[in-house]
Amino acid sequence: MTGGQLVYDPTAPTQHAPRRIGRAIEGLNGAVVGFIDNAKPNFEYLVEELSQLFTAQYGVTRVLTRRKRGAAMPAPVEYIDALATECDLVITGSGD
Repeated sequence: MTGGQLVYDPTAPTQHAPRRIGRAIEGLNGAVVGFIDNAKPNFEYLVEELSQLFTAQYGVTRVLTRRKRGAAMPAPVEYIDALATECDLVITGSGD
């Protein structure tokens, strides 16, 4: 892959935006990144590729993944608590 990376911010401005519950990070170098796998097909392939990209090109030191029981199920509280404690950034995702 050549050239720069284009990253989209999926947030949209709203009148009733929730308060920020985390801290902003300056970059990924030295960071721990977490993924919440929603148990849809192919998400594990996306996580594998992103994990390799994050560690090789952006200096991420560790990637943690927690898999939900199903896409329609909320993530268990213990997953959220563990990822919030251990990670600098958590990404929820979808496969298919």
